[in-house]
Amino acid sequence: MNVLRKTVKVLAADIDVITWQQAISRISSWATIHQSAYVCICNVHSVVSVTQSREFEDIVNQADMATPDGAPVAWMIRKQGYGHQERINGPDLMWKYCAHAEATSESIFLYGGTQTTLDILKEKLAQHFPQLNIVGMYSPPFRPLSAEEDQSIISQINKSGAGTVWVSLGCPKQEKWMAEHKGKINAVMIGVGAAFDYHAGTILRAPLWMQRNGLEWLHRLCSEPRRLWKRYLVTNSLFVFHVLKNVIGK
Repeated sequence: MNVLRKTVKVLAADIDVITWQQAISRISSWATIHQSAYVCICNVHSVVSVTQSREFEDIVNQADMATPDGAPVAWMIRKQGYGHQERINGPDLMWKYCAHAEATSESIFLYGGTQTTLDILKEKLAQHFPQLNIVGMYSPPFRPLSAEEDQSIISQINKSGAGTVWVSLGCPKQEKWMAEHKGKINAVMIGVGAAFDYHAGTILRAPLWMQRNGLEWLHRLCSEPRRLWKRYLVTNSLFVFHVLKNVIGK
């Protein structure tokens, strides 16, 4: 399945060296045959989490694709000899893929977020992609699903005929959910973090100049300081520590 796949280590995470077009084409090829697969979108928080949890390391490194989200992650790949590596982030990947799915008549499923966010998101997507076929959406409760509930949503997704399932649960919850459902859900699962809220407008995304200069994390921190201070200040510091440790070690 991954004959042409090229990955490099970013800390302990296997991250794909990949272009936007390759990412979309690869997902599309799996979706066309309803292959059960999952894609991790890896930012600094993700790659630091890989160093802290063997379980999470296995989940990321067993993914069918792991894209470099976050400017520092893409920078680390460029420093290893792949100078043209771009940042392949969740919100933009979802938006670009919706355009592709509309053009190819592929069906999508939305999993995650609140019901309010999903309702707004569905309306926004319909405005921008009027021919996009959204065959289902589900807002899971803030608790583990029972075995019966889990089987019900698996059946719902599989019966919908969706080629891709866009998963917005946040890290590491969405990655764990996708790994647990590989082989059960007959579609490609892509974990896109806050993408549902960004596209619905329930959370404002950073201005383009901040995105392009690797400062989207700062915008999010300023927007939700109580919830995100530890993630960004602690994990960003740990990322720098690990990078310096690797450099000194060499």
